[in-house]
Amino acid sequence: MSSKLQQVGLVATGLIAGILVSLNFSASAGKDAALSALPIEELRSFADVYNAIKQGYVEPVDDKKLITHAISGMLANLDPHSAYLDADSFKDLQVSTQGEFGGLGIEVGMEDGFVKVVSPIEDTPAFRAGLKPGDLIIKLDDTPVKGLTLNDAVKKMRGKPKTQIRLTIVRKGEAKSFEVTLTREKIKVQSVKSKLLEGGYGYLRVTQFQEETAPDVVKHLEKLVKADQEAKGDGIKGLVLDLRNDPGGLLNGAVGVSAAFLPLKALVTSTDGRTDDAKRRYTASPEDYQRGYKDDFMKSLPAFARTAPMVVLVNAGSASASEIVAGALQDHKRAVVMGTQTFGKGSVQTVLPLSNNAAIKLTTARYFTPSGRSIQAKGITPDIIVEESANGESRERVREADLERHLGGEKEKPAEAAPPKTPAKNGKKGKADEADESPHVPLEFASKKDYQLGQAVNLLKAWQIIKR
Repeated sequence: MSSKLQQVGLVATGLIAGILVSLNFSASAGKDAALSALPIEELRSFADVYNAIKQGYVEPVDDKKLITHAISGMLANLDPHSAYLDADSFKDLQVSTQGEFGGLGIEVGMEDGFVKVVSPIEDTPAFRAGLKPGDLIIKLDDTPVKGLTLNDAVKKMRGKPKTQIRLTIVRKGEAKSFEVTLTREKIKVQSVKSKLLEGGYGYLRVTQFQEETAPDVVKHLEKLVKADQEAKGDGIKGLVLDLRNDPGGLLNGAVGVSAAFLPLKALVTSTDGRTDDAKRRYTASPEDYQRGYKDDFMKSLPAFARTAPMVVLVNAGSASASEIVAGALQDHKRAVVMGTQTFGKGSVQTVLPLSNNAAIKLTTARYFTPSGRSIQAKGITPDIIVEESANGESRERVREADLERHLGGEKEKPAEAAPPKTPAKNGKKGKADEADESPHVPLEFASKKDYQLGQAVNLLKAWQIIKR
């Protein structure tokens, strides 16, 4: 018995040591004493549990499965965004950042053992079915979600196009759970959309930050100029950048989008963590946003992008990279931020490949705006609070601060005022409001009923009047 325990202890010790080496952590005493000394007593406890499972569990358990679950649990209990990615999940992550993957089209997290919807991606099965941020998925077909890891749940939701899956949803404010049957699709996310609004105002929407997002923003800004010329306008009078329900994505995409509107070399964001690599400053410079492009795509940027009056629309679904952009434009006074408080995901996840084609997604730093404000668990407070409807109401939304084990927004540099209170709700709900709260009616951005966009355009028009 003792010899087996010793063998298992050696396996556990080797496992932990191997992980530290694979993550490029130094084991030298000069770097960090906490990393150089393995916790022997804790590893013995691990070995005891490992051996008890191997010897006494009701069914034989594969060693690889036990170790994988141990790693997965170790990461999942750190914060909502650290995770173990097996080979399939790692591949899916790489594919999704390129803008194409198979599935339902939802950004998800874990809450109380259930899958929580962070944001549905526009023009996907989940979006068209009316899933909302904050919805809890409690069943996948007939399989209860409770007890599954987030990766296991995501795997079940992914699948071949044209196959169906039945989700059982619990929504705050709804008396009973309800079921939604979705047909999987090849998700091709068009991360940038644009159109010329009446009066010569430009509308630019970023739905996700992917590898092609920043160059696509430049292309769409060029399209706006051409559309204005075809309409025989006298130039773009102002621009609305819509980041609502944008769950984030690649950091260089956020830096590139910010660089389209800021002066050259302006600070976009900074990160701070324990390692030297985690302490970085990112500026509106080609070396920080170009990544993989030989030529600087900003060379064709229309002049109005850095001079025209600008409003950035955000809401509680605006997270991570979209908060970086909003915070940068706000701090540099380049744009007025309008809408509601953002999600508050100000943590940096580094994907670290392992030797078995898997990887870990590890939170390694926090983001800060150019003025030093922490985004983590706070988000960006709009300059002008505008709710989703004219009666001062917005849908109930989940935010980073609502998630279990979320990081605090530590090490904030300047003192920050408390966020403005949400305006009180006016009157009773009418029939229009009840219809809008139907589980199958997604909010349609840039439509005639888009109240927040209407207020953004009104502000741009007011600027034009003052200018005259």
